[in-house]
This record gives sequence, structure tokens and C-alpha cells, in this order.
Amino acid sequence: MFVTFEGPDGSGKSTQAELLRAALAAEGREVVLTREPGGTALGERIRELLLEGDPMSPWAEAALFAASRAQHVEQVILPALERGADVICDRYLDSSLAYQGIARGLGVEAVLELNLRATHGLLPDATVLLLVDPAVAAARSGATDRLEREGDGFRSRVDAAYRELATRFPERILVVEADRPPDELAREIRERLRERS
Repeated sequence: MFVTFEGPDGSGKSTQAELLRAALAAEGREVVLTREPGGTALGERIRELLLEGDPMSPWAEAALFAASRAQHVEQVILPALERGADVICDRYLDSSLAYQGIARGLGVEAVLELNLRATHGLLPDATVLLLVDPAVAAARSGATDRLEREGDGFRSRVDAAYRELATRFPERILVVEADRPPDELAREIRERLRERS
């Protein structure tokens, strides 16, 4: 099973990814928990460029995310899936579709094509989209990376972008309202993933 978690910073993605990892591991399953951008030595260096580096064009940003993702799939995700492990990833290609494809105006189809080439067409079995009011997410995260410093207007565009993706890919994206206690969310996520498997 390949499950990804999406949503803005402060939506609880990392917490829910870890809770799902722990639940699956408790069942005796091998679980690989990873993140994007990152997950590999090259990916972590690209992460630093993307989140702490200088301003860059939208296509440079999209290409760097895709480069990190290509290495991640090749080195971590595919080998884990091939040996029968479950993979849980904190962000994957839907982040690029939301942030660069829609919020930055590059187009979902163009960014999707770039990423499908970079990942050999690998899509998650399910994507858990945690939705929370953008102002609440910003207050929770306190993030200061390059993308989060873009302000309320950009955060609102990203929120709208994720909601659009959920309507475009309903067979893969599970929408979860994330303004509840983490344990309650985790139970709902596990139940909904079981229904899909």
C-alpha cells in the first residue's frame, strides 16, 4: 500500500502520517515513512534549496520538486513497494499540482505530466487530504520557509487548489476535515483506508 498525506503546513500531515505508521507497524507490517521534498540525500539538499533558498521561477520550483521526487521514487519508494512494504509519504505529487500547477498557475496537466515522467507513472493507492482553515493552519505551523512566507493570499490559493484536486481525483483523494483531535482523525483515516483496500 502506498499512502500519501497532503494539506497545508499546520494541517497535521506529519502527525497523521506517524500515527498511521505506528498503527500499521503494530499489525506486524513493514512500513516505510518518508517525506517530500527529501527522503534521500539528494532530496534533502533540494529541500534546502526549495525551502530556504533564493526566490525562483515557478518552473524552476516545479522542476526541483520533480527532481527530488524522481530520486525518491527510484531510491526509496519503489524498492520498498517491490519488497512488500507499505509506504507512507508526507507530501507527494499532489503538492506540486496544488502549489505549482494551480496556485502558481503552471497548469495541472503540465505539472502532472512532468511528475508522471519523473516517477515512472507511480501514483499513490490513496491520498489523505487534510483540510483546515488557512488561517488556522498558518497559526499552527508557525512555518517560516520560503513558501510559507508568501502570505495569506498564497495560502488561500493553495487551500482552493487542494479542494479543486479533491474534486478532480475523487477516486484517489480522501478528504478529511482536520479541525478535530489527532486520535479521532487517525481512527477515521484508518477506517476509510480499510474501506478502500
